[in-house]
Amino acid sequence: MSENLCEYTTESENRMIEGQSGKASSPFCTITYVAPPKEDDDDDDDELDRGGWESRWDFLFSCISLSVGLGNVWRFPYLCYKNGGGAFLVTYGIAMVLCGIPLFFQEVAVGQYLGSGGLTFVGQLCPLLKGVGYATMTLVFLLDVYYCIIISWTLYYIMSTFVYMPNLPWRSCDNSWNTERCSNIDNLKNYNGTIMFNNLKNVSITMANASEMMSTAVEEFFERNVLSITNGISEFGGIQWKLLICLGLGWLLIYWVIRNGLHQSGKIIWFTALFPYVVLFVLLFRALTLEGAIDGLWYFVVPRWEELLTPQPWMEGATQIFFAYSIGCGALPVLGSYNKFHHNCYRDAVITCIVNTFTSIIAGCVTFAILGYLAFEKDTTVAEVVTSGPGLVFLTYPEVVLKLPWAAFWTLMFFFMLLLLGTDSAFCLVEAFITGVLDNWPKRLRPHKEKIRLFICLIMFTLGIPMISKGGMYIFQLMDYYSASGISLLWVCFFQTIAISWIFGTNKLCDCIEQMMGFRPNKFWTICWQFCAPVVMLVIFVSQCIEYKRLTYGGSYEYPWWAEIIGLMLSFSSMIWVPVYAIYYVCKGSGSLWENFKEGLEPNIIQRKLSIKDKQAGYLISDSNVAEETEP
Repeated sequence: MSENLCEYTTESENRMIEGQSGKASSPFCTITYVAPPKEDDDDDDDELDRGGWESRWDFLFSCISLSVGLGNVWRFPYLCYKNGGGAFLVTYGIAMVLCGIPLFFQEVAVGQYLGSGGLTFVGQLCPLLKGVGYATMTLVFLLDVYYCIIISWTLYYIMSTFVYMPNLPWRSCDNSWNTERCSNIDNLKNYNGTIMFNNLKNVSITMANASEMMSTAVEEFFERNVLSITNGISEFGGIQWKLLICLGLGWLLIYWVIRNGLHQSGKIIWFTALFPYVVLFVLLFRALTLEGAIDGLWYFVVPRWEELLTPQPWMEGATQIFFAYSIGCGALPVLGSYNKFHHNCYRDAVITCIVNTFTSIIAGCVTFAILGYLAFEKDTTVAEVVTSGPGLVFLTYPEVVLKLPWAAFWTLMFFFMLLLLGTDSAFCLVEAFITGVLDNWPKRLRPHKEKIRLFICLIMFTLGIPMISKGGMYIFQLMDYYSASGISLLWVCFFQTIAISWIFGTNKLCDCIEQMMGFRPNKFWTICWQFCAPVVMLVIFVSQCIEYKRLTYGGSYEYPWWAEIIGLMLSFSSMIWVPVYAIYYVCKGSGSLWENFKEGLEPNIIQRKLSIKDKQAGYLISDSNVAEETEP
């Protein structure tokens, strides 16, 4: 290749065209330039083309939309409150540096390099562990099913605000769903004063532990109106038709955006990514001016060091990183696969992770400032002001909105923000599953991709219906605890990292990144990929198995044994794919078991069909490990 020529092959002839480069910098790789297909070469090219981002900014905002979502505003404050405030921040920060950012970059880079989604990309690098792709798809499918339930709650609040405008239904205790225990927040203080009663002076009346005996209007609206919650998972109750309508609207919105592919909806993603910050900063300013806010912030930022001696904050800090960054769910490779081959995804990955953590901190400040205010009003401590649970965001934010001028307007803005945070993440998560399916059977399914998208959305909507019943909150928490977080997520991420960092190898991965972006990752990245991330995940996985505790709701209700078995089955439904497929691969081959095993450790990379718009059509492949795109 002394004349900087690269080989171009068509079905009818081989000819030489002028290229930009010869050999790659690594002996593992060469560059093959693939010319764009002629317009009349193949009528099916448009149908089989995966598409790509229209702008480089579309990818960045899509990553922000995916990672910055309900996990920041809903799950992060609830886990932080549950695990001792500042102590959780310590574990979260360590996991972010050692696992979060490195694995985020790794997934995006591999997806961009291979041009494939979560179902197939691990199998190309290590065929023996293709089961990781099936595990990822199972995990993200279960996540999609229950994630939209939070969107349905949000839509319910928006509709209720419109119905009761200009008042708010959780402002007073005069509604049909309220109980005798209901009291406005301003009436929940403890009093110890001197009064006149029937001409008797100095009668002391103390309302001891009033905050424990009473509940706020906000709490009762969420639990008795939105959820109509029963006494346990055994009491299923009826389907709530209002929530059913909201769930249907949520899925209609998701389908409308992704019907032609997420990469065609870039400008919608821009808006859904940026607008929530306007509302979040308004709420932050108001929350910081409330009485008692400093106490809440103090609880948030000051670690209780004794909590760090227990495994729970470490386990949940790490799993929250994976949940918040959407690592291991197949969405990041999908978003990266729509990039041009030479796009600088390193820059976008770091920016996204910083924005994600910044958003979590801001949301945490708002939540804990409100908790400090509630503690001040109830004359109790921040640690005891409310019951920690998945609905924490629906118990804290509506309270501070009541203190704003034009409360109904800001309520709409807040829940619209929550809706955007939920839906933009849902767009990416649902697209991750659909793209994984389409990539695995491209010739059979891509010509019908719009119908496939509709069918999958209908299936997920149907499976979510039990969670909007009166006992649905218990099912929802069961799904959240077992199906897409904790041990199942760590299991998938661990084997994915082993496949990429150890079996495929960080040296080869760095070769690929260098060819795509022109620089080679330094030792920090390779150490995190090879050692820090796998060790952290393995230690936390083992600790979580040893320290396993039965799931409870509200700190008092303990799930029955049969519900726990269902939960464990949800976890194993994704985990089992890894060993089962490995055994299947070793046994199905024509050689001996050992030969099949060794063959399964060699890459089998499918040559990426580059976008027509990618003028620098350089693609990095292995001379000996390139496969044609075939369906299983």
